[in-house]
Order: sequence, then structure tokens, then C-alpha cells
Amino acid sequence: MEVEVLFAHNSKLVTKCQLQPNSTVAEIKRQVYSAKKSLNVDRQAIRLAEKGKSLRDSDTMASLGIRDGSKLYVKDLGPQIGWTTVFLAEYAGPLAVYLWIYQRPWLFYGDGPHSPIHHTVHIAAACWTFHYAKRLLETIFVHRFSHSTMPLRNLFKNCSYYWLFTAYVAYHVNHPLYTSPCTMQVYAGLAGFLISELGNFSIHMNLRNLRPPGTTVRKIPHADANPLTALFNFVSCPNYTYEVLSWLSFSLMTQCLPALVFTAAGMYQMTMWALGKHRNYKKEFKDYPRQRKAIIPFVL
Repeated sequence: MEVEVLFAHNSKLVTKCQLQPNSTVAEIKRQVYSAKKSLNVDRQAIRLAEKGKSLRDSDTMASLGIRDGSKLYVKDLGPQIGWTTVFLAEYAGPLAVYLWIYQRPWLFYGDGPHSPIHHTVHIAAACWTFHYAKRLLETIFVHRFSHSTMPLRNLFKNCSYYWLFTAYVAYHVNHPLYTSPCTMQVYAGLAGFLISELGNFSIHMNLRNLRPPGTTVRKIPHADANPLTALFNFVSCPNYTYEVLSWLSFSLMTQCLPALVFTAAGMYQMTMWALGKHRNYKKEFKDYPRQRKAIIPFVL
């Protein structure tokens, strides 16, 4: 059968694809790329309508109800960059920036005499280093992405967010006038941070095992034998829940207002992501557990 592919923004013809009922959206993307070399497959979003939802690469013509003479629309997503590249850049920056400011450079604190560095400052630097080193290693060895690329503009947006917030937090925690909370509060925050980081890693490993290498298979995530994954019984995105708990614990440990601001900003963004993923799970899987919330057990 022959299917016309039009530009989503002006409905001009891009190409006519020769397809079979079992042909997938991925095959359409390859034929569009053959006809228009500026649209590599990663830049394309194929839709049933000009402003419709993007179709999955695995969707077949039969499942979409596409027949001979049907029309589809392609949206140019713009220049793309690999997810792994973006993650490595946005996580390596905070690691480097924090450890630089941890040295109390003259650019931030001048050349005057510095007070002794409190042990809480060292603990905070170790926690920050552990978190972002973990993220870098997970990006390389753990995460399996459903899409290979994202828009190039995200690189600048994400790096700006992480790098600038890092400088904001690090400046205050490493300041010569920084005052540490009591020892009990410091170690309570440290314990919460480490447990939350381990929980976050456990969830990432669980999600990784759901998707075989080289595929975009989606399944309902469930808790496994690791007790830290039991949070799946209550929320759809426990990795975000643990992430928020990590930074709440870091804020408690350092008693630093900028760290709490960073936590609040991160929680807002992760809540938006979690709500979106939660809605998608419920739409995609008819048997999705109804008792689950998005990110906060029993609440949200």
C-alpha cells in the first residue's frame, strides 16, 4: 500500500512510502530519510495528525488502522544529541564545579585568611562526589534509553541548571563562615542520604532489568527481592522519590538553605515527570496497579 507523508507544519508532501500492513513506523522514518537527507531518523516524529501524538517506532500500519492512500505527518524535532552525551555533560559539571569550590578558590572567597574547614564540609563534599560519580557510572553501565537522542537545546538547558545550582550550593557550604549543625543532625542526614542513594541505585537496576539490551520493550515495573525496591508497591517512579529523599537528607545534614532550594526545584521537576509517566503507565497497561501514586506514597 502507498502512504503519503506530509510535513506537520505546512502539510507539504515529503514522500510516498510503499508499505505492508506489518510495516512499522521505524520503516516510514527510514523511507523519509531516504527522500530527505536532512531528516535523519532521530529528528523525526511521525504522527497521525498535524498536532497529534508521536507514534512509537514499533507501531505497525495494521495496529494504527493505516490503509492505502492514508496520510501521515512528520515533525522535524531539530538537531539532536545522544542521551548519554547529555547525561555525562550535565553530571560531570557538578562534580568538577563543587570540588573546585571545595578548595575555596580566591575567585569566590578572596585571598584573606580562611577559617578551619569543619568536618561537615568534608562529608558534604564526599556525598556530592558520591552522588554525581554514581550518576556518571549509571549513565555508562546501567541506563538503557528508550530513545537514543534528545534535542540539542536540552544540553544547554540541563547543564545550566545543574552547574549553576552546584555553584550556588557549594559556595555556601564551603564558605569560611559556614556553621555546621549539631553532630547528631549531621549523621542523621548522612544516614538518610546513603540509604536513599542505595535505594535510587536499586530502582535503576530494577528498571534496567525490565528492558532487554537493544530493545525499547516497556513492562510494568514491580518490586524484586531487594527490599529497597518495595517502594514500587506505592509509587510509579520510586527513583524520583529516593532522589528527593537524598537531597532532603543532604539539606538536613548541611542545614544549608540553598541546598533546600535546590531540593525544592528538583522535586518540582521530578514531580512533573512522575505525573506524566504515571499517566502513561495507566494508559498503556490496562492492569496497571491502581493503588500506586506517582511519586509520594498515598498522596501524589
